[in-house]
Amino acid sequence: MTGVTLGCVRRIYDHSYPGPRWVRRLCWRSLAGQVLVVQVIVVTVLVAAATAAFVVQARRGERDAARGKALAVATAFAQSPGLVAALRSPDVSATLQPRAEATRRATGVDFVVVMSPAGVRYTHPDPARIGGVFVGHIAAAARGKAFTETYTGTLGPSVRAVVPVLDERGDVAGMVAAGITLERISATLRRQLPVLIGTAAAVLILAACGEVLVSRRLRRQTRSLRVAEIVRLYEHHEAVLHAVREGLLVVGTDHRLLLANDEAVRLLGLPAMADGRPVRDLLVAGSLAELLDSGRRATDEIHLAGDRVLAVNQTPASRDGRPLGTVTTLRDSTELLALTGELDSVRGFADALRAQAHEAANRLHTVVTLIELNREQEAIEFATEELAASQQLADRLLTALDEPVLAALLLGKAAQAHEHGIDFVITDDTQLHATQPYATPVDPRALVTMVGNLVDNAVDAALAGQPPRWVAVTVRIVGEVTGEDGEGEREELVVRVADSGPGLEPARTAAAFARGWSTKAGGALHGRGLGLALVQQVVARYGGRIDVTNDRGAVFTVRLPLEPVVGALPAVRAVP
Repeated sequence: MTGVTLGCVRRIYDHSYPGPRWVRRLCWRSLAGQVLVVQVIVVTVLVAAATAAFVVQARRGERDAARGKALAVATAFAQSPGLVAALRSPDVSATLQPRAEATRRATGVDFVVVMSPAGVRYTHPDPARIGGVFVGHIAAAARGKAFTETYTGTLGPSVRAVVPVLDERGDVAGMVAAGITLERISATLRRQLPVLIGTAAAVLILAACGEVLVSRRLRRQTRSLRVAEIVRLYEHHEAVLHAVREGLLVVGTDHRLLLANDEAVRLLGLPAMADGRPVRDLLVAGSLAELLDSGRRATDEIHLAGDRVLAVNQTPASRDGRPLGTVTTLRDSTELLALTGELDSVRGFADALRAQAHEAANRLHTVVTLIELNREQEAIEFATEELAASQQLADRLLTALDEPVLAALLLGKAAQAHEHGIDFVITDDTQLHATQPYATPVDPRALVTMVGNLVDNAVDAALAGQPPRWVAVTVRIVGEVTGEDGEGEREELVVRVADSGPGLEPARTAAAFARGWSTKAGGALHGRGLGLALVQQVVARYGGRIDVTNDRGAVFTVRLPLEPVVGALPAVRAVP
């Protein structure tokens, strides 16, 4: 029966149940319908099996009770006073028949039979059978041992007990048999059966009502979807999560992470088994953690995560007016911003070239006019003066720096500073030669990001200060003693950018390196939204550090070890 039931359940779930049309429609309508049918089948089978087991157990119990009762009656009668003397009387049947029948009626057994050691009956419920041979086994009782058995005798199948009657010497003087027919036992069970069936029906009805309530709740929760539809939704959900190139985070109303796809785990470096943990505990630092925890709406906000720049969109999710949490998408914009920075640098170079071309045209007209006025010497001196200054700076950079990208960057920044009336100084100790080991420990693009943003901030600060305005840049490699005994040196790249601005207060140093800290509108001096944050990323990538001091203006000093080391964010120190 169990195998048939499981087969039906399996066929219901795979939509191959060949039953009535209404059953198939119920099963195929929704997952809740299938669960209801399966639960009804399972509960019905369980109740039927429990009822059958109870009937079998009750029948066995009734037989055991009848066996014990028969044994007790037979033993009590066999040990009753005067029984041995009655067995030795001239007319045993006349003496014991009334006594046996009285005992039978008093105890409720079906027969009490007294017999000789050879099995000849002295008593019987049917007087006509007195004097006949007892139908059943008596060998064990004839040896002095009481026993019980189920046997078919003159009154039909019965549960009986046969007990020996012992005289004063311990010899078997006779035997007593008492029994209850199986028909009486079955009649007792039949009287109990309506109660049992009623109880089983009540249990089945209560279980069915509970299943209906569960099914209705399940139907609401599954939106009345069928199994195939749920499976399809799950497969599509998994496919989208693993295929999308953007990071996806789902945060619940309790500020715990509900879901993170592969790209989000990669971008944020989330730990294993991150689902269910508070977003504050996911090693997501800074403004991104604040955004995820706040649940506010965000559109294309730029946030830093380790050495990555992420464009973040966040939208609160709700259904039927009930908030469900937030959905956050992450897009890696690190390379895009790096390319944007390079494009800005190239655009700056182009602007500087246009300005120089315009200024060169003016100088050329001046030289031509001087020649036309027969002032050739003055024309030569005027033409070579500016050219010598520009050539001197170019020669100085090309001689001191073997990294052409860095040299080109500083030349372009010099032109921009000159255009704003700022004196751009390359200090005398600037040296970066390929003959030294690891002369350029960082990628050229990282150099452009780091030095370019520092110089841009310095130019802005100089413009905000009082004349004379200047920016000084130093790039060199130094050795640092690392051993306690004074032996051993570690070479590192030092980039120092100073300006003539008002400086940066030590209390605002850490804030200056935070994402989005901009002073353009506020009138402060340093910080350009992402500029210093990007500088900090480069420094963190190479395991360096940043020192910020004030010396007639702000001084930013970056130290990068020659061996690239990927580590945590560097400490930013403010030295008064």
